[in-house]
Amino acid sequence: MSHDLYENPLITRYASQEMATHWSAQKKHSTWRRLWVALAEAEADVGLPITPEQILELRAGVDNIDFASANAYERKLRHDVMAHVHAYGDQCPTARPIIHLGATSCFVTDNTDLMLLREGLDLIARRIASVILALGQFAAEHRHIPTLGFTHFQPAQPTTVGRRACLWAYDLVLDLQEIEYRRDTLKARSTKGTTGTQASFLQLLDGDHKKVRKLETLVAKKMGFDDTYRVTGQTYSRKIDHQVLASLAGIGASLTKMATDVRLLAHRKEMEEPFEKEQVGSSAMAYKRNPMRSERICSLARFLMNLPGMASETHANQWMERTLDDSACRRIMLPQAFLAADAILILAENVTCGLVVYPQVIEKHLQAELPFMVTENILMEAVAAGGDRQELHEKIRQHSQAAATVVKQQGGDNDLLDRLKSDNAFDQVDLSDAINPAGLVGRSQQQVDEFLDEVIEPVRQRYPEGTTTEEVSV
Repeated sequence: MSHDLYENPLITRYASQEMATHWSAQKKHSTWRRLWVALAEAEADVGLPITPEQILELRAGVDNIDFASANAYERKLRHDVMAHVHAYGDQCPTARPIIHLGATSCFVTDNTDLMLLREGLDLIARRIASVILALGQFAAEHRHIPTLGFTHFQPAQPTTVGRRACLWAYDLVLDLQEIEYRRDTLKARSTKGTTGTQASFLQLLDGDHKKVRKLETLVAKKMGFDDTYRVTGQTYSRKIDHQVLASLAGIGASLTKMATDVRLLAHRKEMEEPFEKEQVGSSAMAYKRNPMRSERICSLARFLMNLPGMASETHANQWMERTLDDSACRRIMLPQAFLAADAILILAENVTCGLVVYPQVIEKHLQAELPFMVTENILMEAVAAGGDRQELHEKIRQHSQAAATVVKQQGGDNDLLDRLKSDNAFDQVDLSDAINPAGLVGRSQQQVDEFLDEVIEPVRQRYPEGTTTEEVSV
């Protein structure tokens, strides 16, 4: 392998071979040829003089692409589609006169992109489902472990470890729904012609509008689409690209949120991403177990989340029926959006399948904060036992501030409960029962069970293959 040229890290380090192959030159140009075959077949079906021998010749050469010949033609012609038309024609001399008949370049380029987008979204959907199912299993296993909730990253009402994982999973479920919607609503451009008017095909078919429409439908079905975009310019609307990239960016946002939570919890020593036996956390500080996978998710997702802006600008700047300033950036942003989404989902599955939880640390942190959190319950019980609400509130306020001073200024433990126990105003309250964490998590466990049954299980039914395994470069 040569090391003299820049290599895209999305290919060499991060994304799967499956996704890299999906956006390869071989896949793209083989699809171009399949479209030329579909066009020839459909044109023959509507009465144009195209022979079975020509179609058989085209079919035989679909995957056997002479890229050197195509490159030579492109250097001469300065047109990539015509270069491949000529290279294909050299391989199929009998069919050469009818290749690309009536079509514009965007017949192959745009229809291919729509097919690649659809298949790419299907690959992404399967990866999202794998992460969702892994999170579901984690949530089920840790549904019962009380942990501090946080608002503003300040201690708040307790939840459970499993329920927090459901928050991460639910974001991804929403992403999956969006990806499936985008995949299932993509349509073919099919045979729209040079500016979308189908004028060339109308001329070929002697002004027969019904045959033109039949041709469009036939080609779309051969592409695997049940419908076509009703009107287009020379290209399908670049609004579609923006919608697809926005849905991929949503995955980046969801996984950044999850990975950031894992990073924060790792700092608190409550949870860690998997760490391999011989993995090095830091070249200088040998003791460290840095959350490198989660950090990489955030880094790649940052790249992904910024791509929709390029797509929206591209759509906004398509003058009239089209300009060519969309071409170069689309060659970069479409494949790389899918490669980045693929990469962060591989990392996310690796993390979620190997998350390590430290219940004793969680319990320690929870007990340190619980006395403050249960003061309202204690107040209500003391009032029910006959106390004066306003007087009791003031006592709790004073004791709480004194305990906070010990914690914040002296570095001591939270002694609020000891202070309340020594105050006879609270003699009628069972203070030990008041701080039982299991009684403070509301319906957390029940919500996990309901979520698994009502939300996760339908995902499992749609994607029964479960989790995938990919090597992760750390």
